[in-house]
Amino acid sequence: MRVFLVSILFVLFFSISVQAGEADVVEVKIVKIGENTYQFDVTVTHNDEGWNHYVNRWEVVGGDGTVVGTRILHHPHVNEQPFTRSLSGIVIPKSAIPVTVRAHDSVHEYGGKVISPALP
Repeated sequence: MRVFLVSILFVLFFSISVQAGEADVVEVKIVKIGENTYQFDVTVTHNDEGWNHYVNRWEVVGGDGTVVGTRILHHPHVNEQPFTRSLSGIVIPKSAIPVTVRAHDSVHEYGGKVISPALP
């Protein structure tokens, strides 16, 4: 009986966690701060549910597949949606242009909406 109850709780927890969906990048603002160096202000939306399912980073990925910048998000943003976080000092070599900004959550990893912004 105990194994049955644990199994039921696991299924309920997993199905609730999956409902939060994937993390979507909804806006990207870029400021050029030097030669090939930029600041990215990235707005992400996700139905963070707490420590078991939340957006834990966003990344700037070059057209060649190289991750040129990663902003780690250290905690859930349950009551702050959408939210914007910045990362400065991202060096983007010409070989990495164009870039894409993607978000990562602790359950689905990647898969939500991405944005491919033009660099200023």
